[in-house]
Amino acid sequence: MRIIITGASSGLGEALALHYAEGENDLVLIARRQEKLQKVADECLVLGARVETVVADVNDFILMKSIGEQLASEKIDRLILNAGISVGHSGGVTSFDDFHRLFQTNFLSIHALLEPIIPKLIEQKSGEIIFISSLASLLSMPTSIAYSSSKRALNAYAEGLRYQLKPYGIDVMTILPGFIESEMTKKNNFTMPFFLSTQQGVKRITNAIAKKKHFYPFPFRFYLMIRFVQLLPHPLRDKIVNFTNFKKGA
Repeated sequence: MRIIITGASSGLGEALALHYAEGENDLVLIARRQEKLQKVADECLVLGARVETVVADVNDFILMKSIGEQLASEKIDRLILNAGISVGHSGGVTSFDDFHRLFQTNFLSIHALLEPIIPKLIEQKSGEIIFISSLASLLSMPTSIAYSSSKRALNAYAEGLRYQLKPYGIDVMTILPGFIESEMTKKNNFTMPFFLSTQQGVKRITNAIAKKKHFYPFPFRFYLMIRFVQLLPHPLRDKIVNFTNFKKGA
């Protein structure tokens, strides 16, 4: 199986690469940090995978389209779109530069890569596209407006793409993790509910992919809590959100 993973140099991307390396797959690992990416690639080679690395900053849209064209020259079985960033949780107004960078990395870069790939998947009438979103996309907190907004936009994009590509036998899946051990969550200086290790997160993600779950939020108890808050009258919801935000020290 030919599997492409973005953001593969650390965290979830690294762990996903190592997981799929054990199946003697052909891996294409994309990330901007060459040294870290090569280290992951070397470990995957030891596990039995065939590995190709692509060093690229996803914010270079012209380069991402070019990479997409190159990738589309061969069959693509699975594409895991994991690359993403956060600016952490903070009060006040997020700077435009940070807002712009988040949307470029977490959302716009994905279509730059997919634009030349989608016709290839339609032509081969098979393939999987997996979007790594976040539970934060379901309820936007005052301290993470930019991040939540970028991931909510990603959800809408994935939903529309799933409807568009389903007639061609292409599976589009959206994975919405909660707090998982990573470079991103290390920035958080508050208690993270239902916190999972990287390996716990990867196990749930890979199981969901294997079962072709089109929408998979986890941990499930955390998702249920968010859904419950969403169903409350706005005045009560506001009190809960403000209290939770206060607990973060914002």
